[in-house]
Amino acid sequence: MNTGSDRGTNDSASDDSTAASASDASRAHDETEATHVSKAPAFIKARRGLHLSWQVGVFVVGLAVIAAGVAMLVLPGPGWVAIFAGLAIWATEFAWAHLVLRWTKRKVTEAAQKALDPKVRRRNLILTGTGLVIAGALIGFYLWKYGLVLPWNLKGQ
Repeated sequence: MNTGSDRGTNDSASDDSTAASASDASRAHDETEATHVSKAPAFIKARRGLHLSWQVGVFVVGLAVIAAGVAMLVLPGPGWVAIFAGLAIWATEFAWAHLVLRWTKRKVTEAAQKALDPKVRRRNLILTGTGLVIAGALIGFYLWKYGLVLPWNLKGQ
């Protein structure tokens, strides 16, 4: 079972990318990111069975944290933080999780930059204001029609 964490470090000429052009630097960065090295201690990586057990343990712990995060999406708690933490746990051992985590970080950064755009901020403020006005109108209509009576205590039904 090849999880991508058995590969060694890449000691090519990409380490001297300071004097390279921007495209060479990005290519060297991609090469460095493409190789994934297991974060397990050396004595664990030295024994294949122990390393496989380590990876199974990391997978189970990451899965438990992600499952707790998914549960916290509907229950009280920091659901998305737990999901990303579980993904980071997986990224210590699995190359695919490392790539997903890197993609997620890039998308979150892009969304944060996009949210700072004045046009987007204005649109978000208008949508939020409109939603609040509609919610206020609905609450006002309910109070006008029924008063401060809860829906399950309505009389005449």
